[in-house]
Parts: sequence; C-alpha cells; structure tokens
Amino acid sequence: MKIILLKDEKKLGKNGDLIEVSDGYARNYILPKKIGLEANAKNLNDLKLKKASEEKHAREQLEAARALGELISSKQVELKMKTGEGGKTFGSISSKEIAEACREQHGIEIDKKKILLPENLKGLGAYEVSIKLHPQVTAKLTVRVTEM
Repeated sequence: MKIILLKDEKKLGKNGDLIEVSDGYARNYILPKKIGLEANAKNLNDLKLKKASEEKHAREQLEAARALGELISSKQVELKMKTGEGGKTFGSISSKEIAEACREQHGIEIDKKKILLPENLKGLGAYEVSIKLHPQVTAKLTVRVTEM
C-alpha cells in the first residue's frame, strides 16, 4: 500500500514522503496513529499543492531576507561608550545593544540572536558585524563605537 507520511518517522521517512508499506502495517499502525494517509488521487493532489505552497513561501522569505540584507549593508549604526584616561573603555557592546540601536536609528527590527559576534565589542572604532537573516543570506552591518 502506498502511504503519504504526515510526520517524520525514524525508519520510514520524512513528512510528505511517499512510501510503500505492507497493507497490514498501514492499517494497524500508520493509519490509526495518524502517521500517514493512504496515497489516493485526492491526497496526492493535496500533497502536490502543499509542496508548491511551501516552495513559494520559502522563495518569498528568501527574497525578503535578501532585500533586508541589502538595506542593512547600506546602513551604519553608531553607539557611544564610556572611556577613561588614555582611551581605555569601560564595559562592552553586546548584540542586544546593537539590535536596539538599529531599531532606534533606522527602524529596522533585528533579532539579537541573529547577530553573529565572536565576542562583545570592547574598544572604540568601526566594526563589521555579520547578521544571519536566512540560511542563505548573511548581511554585514557597520557598527561605529565612539567616545561618550
């Protein structure tokens, strides 16, 4: 019997896969536990439409991420930091502060978890910070740290 999987199942396959199993296994395990559906014409058509919709949604997300990446790459964020004698800085700049500054200065919402900092910024100057907007899109934001 041909079955369309509705859930990821360890030994069978992933959600949306079309698999061939014995009739008894399908009737006694897969169908009662709602792991899959029988692969008739209606269910196959629904699966095809669902996959097309998911692909369209994924393309739209990728395009939106690319557009946001271009916008972010053209911007610069300025943050102020307290300094002492000889230009020694107090504290550091974290990804949370960068996200807040980007929202306040440019109106762009960035999740602080998407900002890739190897470590907090602890000195004055200009830094290029990577922002992972999508698995295929990474933008560079210029962060300028100045004296208060």
